[in-house]
Amino acid sequence: MTVALDQGPLVSRDVDATLNQLATTARAAADRGAGLLVCPEMSTTGYNIADDIPRLAEPANGRIAREIRGITAESGIAVLYGYPERDGDRVHNTAALVSADGEPLAAYRKTHLYGDLDRKWFAPGHLPVVQAAVDGVRVGVLVCYDVEFPEMVRAHAIAGTELLLVPTALMRPYDFVADTLVRTRAYENQLHVAYVNRCGREADLEYCGKSVLVAPDGTELVRASDGEELLFGTVDPAAVLAERLDNTQLADRRPELYPGLAQALRA
Repeated sequence: MTVALDQGPLVSRDVDATLNQLATTARAAADRGAGLLVCPEMSTTGYNIADDIPRLAEPANGRIAREIRGITAESGIAVLYGYPERDGDRVHNTAALVSADGEPLAAYRKTHLYGDLDRKWFAPGHLPVVQAAVDGVRVGVLVCYDVEFPEMVRAHAIAGTELLLVPTALMRPYDFVADTLVRTRAYENQLHVAYVNRCGREADLEYCGKSVLVAPDGTELVRASDGEELLFGTVDPAAVLAERLDNTQLADRRPELYPGLAQALRA
């Protein structure tokens, strides 16, 4: 499957503009043969929008979801997008996956909240592994800070994820995450990782870009710089199987030695 990574200086607080931009990008990606388009964290509204989050938050079946279902059906490409999801009195930082036929496939609520902005405005999700099938590839979803917790990616590896999608809003000076940590996560779990960042400035944040698609052996298949780019890379589930035969970390685990490790570290 060909995957498109959309690294852009997305318009903040203007849903109409972002949806129009997404429609254009989806058509361009589909024309290049991509089966999946991955957008950054909170791609439809902007991430660093603080007190506009309650105003822009929508339910899972709201206007944003309906518009994007139409975009995917018209362009014939699956799309992963981000938005503030309203659920009663709570708002979640959610990444939603829609099929090329316009059908909802999966929705993941960011579980690890980073910094004052996340913690003030969002409620954490509680489901660690969310998966769906896209063009025969088992796809999983995390959001930004989640990938920095090795337990989260390992949970996906154990559950059979072949391509892990990580929409993000990584700002400077934390380039190390995009440069090094994402490759490590792919290597130690023998899966593909599509890490898709924003670029440019948004209020007082400067995003570092550097979106990347990493193979199960830790090599970079495609890599962006710090500017606007639409990248394309190929994901092959056979590469996951081949790498797990060569790199046997998952098979060599001894879970009986560390069943309570996470709880012990919390104590």
